[in-house]
Amino acid sequence: MPSQQEIELQAAAFRRLQQHLMQDRTDVQNIDLMNLAGFCRNCLSRWYQEAANERGIEMGKEEARELFYGMSMGDWKKNYQTDATSGQQADFKEAFAKNVGEG
Repeated sequence: MPSQQEIELQAAAFRRLQQHLMQDRTDVQNIDLMNLAGFCRNCLSRWYQEAANERGIEMGKEEARELFYGMSMGDWKKNYQTDATSGQQADFKEAFAKNVGEG
């Protein structure tokens, strides 16, 4: 079992990753993250939700996204998301199936 210090360091690293994705690099699109790394901001918010649910904390997808993004998904899309190219969409379909599953 990890020590309290290790848990705190892991939490700090997660917060820094969140800051990097949500403040420092808003120009990086989720679709590019998914296509290149196999995860994106939505994955991170889903993992957050799953961790909460595993601990008996009721949390839905939209609530988890809002907590991770610091705003509603609609606001994020309006402020930062650009239209995906057909190539990005094709790559995403493959990356999503490989990293998340078919459905």
